[in-house]
Amino acid sequence: MGDHDERESGSTGLTFSNPKIQHLRRLVGRRGARDEAGVVVVEGAALVEQAVAAGWRVESQFVAPGSEPVDCGSAVFHVAPNVIERVASTHSPRPLIAVVQRRQHPLPAGATFIVGCHQLADPGNAGTIIRGAEAAGADGVLFTPGSVDPFAPKVVRASAGSVFRIPVIVAELGQLRAMGLSVMGSSSHRGSTYSEVDLRQPVALVVGNEAHGLPDDAPVDGWLTIPHSGPVESLNAAMAATLLVFEVARQRRSG
Repeated sequence: MGDHDERESGSTGLTFSNPKIQHLRRLVGRRGARDEAGVVVVEGAALVEQAVAAGWRVESQFVAPGSEPVDCGSAVFHVAPNVIERVASTHSPRPLIAVVQRRQHPLPAGATFIVGCHQLADPGNAGTIIRGAEAAGADGVLFTPGSVDPFAPKVVRASAGSVFRIPVIVAELGQLRAMGLSVMGSSSHRGSTYSEVDLRQPVALVVGNEAHGLPDDAPVDGWLTIPHSGPVESLNAAMAATLLVFEVARQRRSG
């Protein structure tokens, strides 16, 4: 089935007051609206193409003047000038926004390597962690309730498309133990040096909130720390997670 192309009658495209545009605006800005509709909002043709390649279904595309939609069988709505700029989550947006049906993608049974994010707040950090988890060969990423929405447009963009390929769920940390994983929390001030711990076993690596880290009573089996020099108190959450996940990958490659 080809794309269904629609414009406002007598107009170069849908205007900002059009109900479809107002609905898109709510989806971009409100996690509850996305959750209720079961969708992800994707900005930019390159990311839409990655979603399609990963098997996600595109419901609709909103295209700025002078741009072309991705050929994927979705409905296509051409919009009037400056509409995309008023709707998108960035100041200099790509000229295409798509609404993509969210896939139910649970953590796989028998997973041996999961990354957990507890109360993570920054969408850039969240997307970077998802991207690093995929690159390091993790089986999935878990965000606890209260974390940033892992399917928010800014997270999707920061993940560079990884969110479409690696399972990402929202659940309590207790699910990691229920999967039979050894749960290791990251800490700036206590625990074993991360490179001196055997991470070849089935493991979940958990990073905490950017400002507060993991609570002392977090349901973890042990703590990992990354030694650093100078007066720096701690590393950025995404930086710490990247070091940890690639240490797992290194150890498993070396046997």
